[in-house]
Amino acid sequence: MTPDAIKVACSNCNLRELCMPVGFDLADLARLDEVVATRRKIKQGQTLFNSGEVFTSLYAIRTGFFKTSVSTEDGREQVTGFQMAGEIMGLDGIVNDHHSCNAIALEDAEVCVMPFSNIEDLSREFPVLQRHVHKIMSREIVRENSVMLLLGNMRAEERLAAFLLNLVQRLHARGFSKSEFVLRMTREEIGSYLGMKLETVSRTFSKFSEEGVIEVKQRYVRILDPDALQKIFNPQPCI
Repeated sequence: MTPDAIKVACSNCNLRELCMPVGFDLADLARLDEVVATRRKIKQGQTLFNSGEVFTSLYAIRTGFFKTSVSTEDGREQVTGFQMAGEIMGLDGIVNDHHSCNAIALEDAEVCVMPFSNIEDLSREFPVLQRHVHKIMSREIVRENSVMLLLGNMRAEERLAAFLLNLVQRLHARGFSKSEFVLRMTREEIGSYLGMKLETVSRTFSKFSEEGVIEVKQRYVRILDPDALQKIFNPQPCI
């Protein structure tokens, strides 16, 4: 890839504010382009990296949707997260230089490959970049803590409501509708992530639909009553 192409991929990318630090002038941004080595296209169903693979790079999702997962001792897949455009993947590999999960494309996708050595080198020159990487890591810790709360203390309805609210909030931050979207993951993958059986996920979707909270047509979801969904996720205590 030519330097000009990289500049289009990073400096002028409309997702830059989501995955790169803000507050850089044009000269700094030109240097920041050195973080990105290339772009990589991933077909639906293909893996970006596998558990146990040597860690070399972080990946900024330019287009598409991914899931991360681990394999349980009995061979089942446990979904650990869903990632979308503007988010960074690969942080799991920093701790011991090997990835600890699988990253699989849920649709055709494109990522910006950012060799970690490039990030470390530029972080010494630009402390704001180092702070940004720390911020991304912190956000991942907060996300994992939120998942633990979902799995530990919430009923099925609360788990699914929290999942839908989080998903639509993240999509809206990327310029999409704040009330309707297409699920890129299956009901089974949602259940794996939320610690729910497939039947429970389907039944809860139907319940929300019957109550007029959402409209569901296969993978199309429209939130009809966001306040009701919020109350399901965060019910008011009895007085």
